[in-house]
Amino acid sequence: MPEKETLDRAREDAREGKSPSTQAGEFVREEIHHIREGKHGASSPQQNIAIGLSKARRAGVKLGTPKGSPALKKKAAQDEKASRNPRHKTPTTRSRATETALKREPRRSASKSALSRQAKAAAAKRGKRARSAAAHKAANTRKAA
Repeated sequence: MPEKETLDRAREDAREGKSPSTQAGEFVREEIHHIREGKHGASSPQQNIAIGLSKARRAGVKLGTPKGSPALKKKAAQDEKASRNPRHKTPTTRSRATETALKREPRRSASKSALSRQAKAAAAKRGKRARSAAAHKAANTRKAA
């Protein structure tokens, strides 16, 4: 279950008309903080992101269908369905099993260097034009300091 502050920040982003990926970023950020606090671990930065996106979908953020395996698409659809019935609780046994499995994972996946590597690799996949456009958009939409 996401923290109240995370839900509030994501709702504020939605009210401001920000994209679903920006709203989902709040959940990913929360997950990174959980790992850094030692609440649990993750096998890779990609797993941090996957957990955050899953939480975002369950909280009602309207993210698109992911590219990838049929299992991934099925999980995303499951999360979308869960968002329509927010009062449904995860069974205690499954919840505990997930938590225990995550506690065995390393904490280094949320380190600055690991997240930096992930960001650079993701940006490199997008290509020069897309990176340049993103930089221009960031410069234009940056709040006046």
